Amino acid sequence: MTTNDYLYIIILPILALSAFLVFIRFIAGPNITDRVIALDLLITIGLAITSVYAIVSDQSSFLDIAMVFALIAFLGTVAFSYYIEKRKKNE
Repeated sequence: MTTNDYLYIIILPILALSAFLVFIRFIAGPNITDRVIALDLLITIGLAITSVYAIVSDQSSFLDIAMVFALIAFLGTVAFSYYIEKRKKNE
């Protein structure tokens, strides 16, 4: 079994199933904190899929795109935590 077979047969279906389950959590999240965490996890799964595609297609430029998405996801999480902290101080 080659690396590409392993990525196609095992890794990508696991990532697809996890993305589906996290998307359900994103839709059914009881509050906004659960939805933001689910969105952050969806972005992380998207980064994993992009990285797998970069390995399969042998193009390292997709890894640069994945790093930019990871930075945006991190900044979004930091901004949300800042918002939650300010909201608690106002209440």
